[in-house]
Amino acid sequence: MYSMLLLPLLYYIIFEYIPIYGIMIAFQDYAPGKPFIGSEWIGLKNFRLVFSSQPFMESLRNTILISFYKIIFGFPFPIIIAFLLNEVRSVPFKRTIQTAIYFPHFVSWVIVGAIIVSIFSINDGLLNQIFRHMGIAPVNIMSNPKYFRTILVVSSMWKEAGMQSIIYLAAIAGVDVQVYEAAIIDGANKWQQTRYVTLPGIASTIAILFVLRLGSILSAGMEQTMVLLNPMVASVGENIDTYVYKVGLGQGDYSFSTAVGLFKSLVGYVLIMGSNWLSKKMSGESIF
Repeated sequence: MYSMLLLPLLYYIIFEYIPIYGIMIAFQDYAPGKPFIGSEWIGLKNFRLVFSSQPFMESLRNTILISFYKIIFGFPFPIIIAFLLNEVRSVPFKRTIQTAIYFPHFVSWVIVGAIIVSIFSINDGLLNQIFRHMGIAPVNIMSNPKYFRTILVVSSMWKEAGMQSIIYLAAIAGVDVQVYEAAIIDGANKWQQTRYVTLPGIASTIAILFVLRLGSILSAGMEQTMVLLNPMVASVGENIDTYVYKVGLGQGDYSFSTAVGLFKSLVGYVLIMGSNWLSKKMSGESIF
């Protein structure tokens, strides 16, 4: 049993713990090719540059807004899906629906992005072709800042909600059947059973997943944004991850991008610790 943990343990050591050594770049004037130890130590200069950078502040604002929208609309969505699937009594129909909503999770964002572009493209997109046949002027959705965040949130919900609902379905399956039977005897309808039996029964699962989701509020989806982002919507779509990629790998400023990444990690740590404490105080449920 312990030998089975060897590969995941090696993964975390190689890709999660050893790179921590590179955090010192954030406090140095590092140039590629130089050793970490030999680079000039400049203290907090990179962090001062980070918070005086207008592009970074815009990416921070976009990241918080997009993550906030994904929490508001995306976090309850798989819970609702789990409730609906739990009420389906036809096994073949239930399995068909589950297969359909789980499948997008296994499709890469490159393919999903191509599908979205093929639907909303101004030139030959499916939606605009329908508009033309109806005599309506085409709408440039993909390059319109007003619609871009909505596209990010809705496409993320479509791709991930089905897979996330598995966790809640498993939690619902663990609720004691006798509690439902007692509620039915007391005259509870389906809505009342959901409200007073199912929701309290999976409250601990919801609380733990919500704490974890808050901890990643500064992660707005790098792959998704990289695929869908274009210069016309960069002002509302650029997030911290794409900004770090652009500055770090695109411009070669490793020290600056490492400082941004370290800031993101510290904020995530504070949020996950704070939300864990708050959840423990309010509901008695927490990760640790």
